[in-house]
Amino acid sequence: MQLGWEFQILDWVQAVFGGAVGDWFWPLFTRLGSGGLLWILLTIWVLFWKKDRRRGWTAVLALLLCLVIGNGLLKNLVQRPRPFSFVPEMPLLIAAPWDYSFPSGHTMSSFAAAYALSMGQARWKQVLLYGLAAAMAFSRLYLYVHFPTDVLAGLVLGLCMGVLAKKCVLYAEKKRQAHKLDQKE
Repeated sequence: MQLGWEFQILDWVQAVFGGAVGDWFWPLFTRLGSGGLLWILLTIWVLFWKKDRRRGWTAVLALLLCLVIGNGLLKNLVQRPRPFSFVPEMPLLIAAPWDYSFPSGHTMSSFAAAYALSMGQARWKQVLLYGLAAAMAFSRLYLYVHFPTDVLAGLVLGLCMGVLAKKCVLYAEKKRQAHKLDQKE
């Protein structure tokens, strides 16, 4: 398994960004992504507003797709060990994750939810949501719990899950509207 360049990137992140502030901040921030917590809370908030429900239901479906396809299926098919398992002298700043490394679930759910929640929003809200997603992805590299390709795959898969969820929600809305028209006739 050729992983040299990926370890070079992880070590570079540690060398450039490592320090007391990062060692305090990134474990706290990454905890917000555990189980998709940050994104679930934002989604619940969006679901409270009738005009935003499409975005909310798209985010719900996108997060469920990430859970089933990414965490349930892909991680167990690929079974890639995490970077820290190759470098036992690397001190972990968080509890060692028990599941496999590929793809990054934190990154995947972050970009899936960011895509769904940013639909039709002002540019500043889109930048904020994608900035949070990018920071979540970075935290996984900083904490030495994912390889760069895990994070990149999580980003791409997350965006794909967001797009798929959007298509499914739009399809369901069209079906529901057609059914309502049929009921009136």
